[in-house]
Amino acid sequence: MLARAGVASRREVERLIEAGRVALNGQVLTTPAVKVEAGDILTVDGAVVTEAEPARLFRYHKPIDLVTSHKDPQGRQTVFEALPSGLPRLISVGRLDINSEGLLLLTNDGGLARALEMPATGIVRRYRARARGRVTQERLDTLKKGITVEGVHYGAIDATLDKAKEGPQGANLWITVVLAEGKNREVRRVLEALGLKVNRLIRLSYGPFALGTLLPGEVEEVGPRVIREQLAEHIAPANLPKGDRPLWKKPAAVIAGPRRGAVEIDRPGKPVGRKGKPLRRSRAPASAGEPPKKKEYKAGWAKPKPRAVITPRAPGSKRGPGQPSGHRAPKPSASPPQRTGARPPGPPRSGGPRRRG
Repeated sequence: MLARAGVASRREVERLIEAGRVALNGQVLTTPAVKVEAGDILTVDGAVVTEAEPARLFRYHKPIDLVTSHKDPQGRQTVFEALPSGLPRLISVGRLDINSEGLLLLTNDGGLARALEMPATGIVRRYRARARGRVTQERLDTLKKGITVEGVHYGAIDATLDKAKEGPQGANLWITVVLAEGKNREVRRVLEALGLKVNRLIRLSYGPFALGTLLPGEVEEVGPRVIREQLAEHIAPANLPKGDRPLWKKPAAVIAGPRRGAVEIDRPGKPVGRKGKPLRRSRAPASAGEPPKKKEYKAGWAKPKPRAVITPRAPGSKRGPGQPSGHRAPKPSASPPQRTGARPPGPPRSGGPRRRG
């Protein structure tokens, strides 16, 4: 119960009990094998422990050079030290070694983490491994029957050879590995048994949760509705979350730019869009009822030149006054000229045919 409430891990809680720092209804505990009933008062160092919050789950893109642990005896940086502030106390679902990267699930429910880690649950993990060496698809298919390496038996593994790049020192292979158990360094040891040296390992998915577009070091909370739909059988009914929206959001502000959906990542430098180009911040909209402000020019700025007035060209002249070179005067009317002394047209005479003038 103390681990579920976020006080500490189960091993650390056992040490607290051995040190006499935990009490139940005023009586100091000497063993963790004690059942806590509803209404009991549980204290640690005299402080009352509140009820645990509902189950929460986070997707985290673990980069390399981070240890999946709360404390490292060698002083290396851990995953939980690199997490952003504002998160509850979390534990990892399984582990990724210091040289592996990719999706790492984090939760505040120890029972949920245990259920997702057990091979009996059948949760499928998908990896992408880059290895050096030579292997054929036929040899990778032998892993479907399982393999024993140094006395440790590994279950069925589905390995697919994606592509190979030939080189003077051998070949760089990309292999997609799918398995349903998470033993220590399983992918590396199995591929090494086939003569391959893994130099990069990325976890792409863990059960129904995928790495997606998370950048290294980013974390995102899974919504309560998704948890109820996907993990209800692994969580006690009293611990199921309610609502539809997650409680924690990424520390990133949305920027209105030329590309839809571009965000400003919490990193030094200017905000960038999807293709790495810098974005421009949109101008603040004018308040209602106020006329738009006219743009003011500084002294010495160039102003647009006035347009030249074009006058029609006089007959017989090549260029009229005020006309630029290359200007053509409008053509005269196409109506035929009238003869001098000609009678204007009119209605026909009455009383006989007309005589020719």
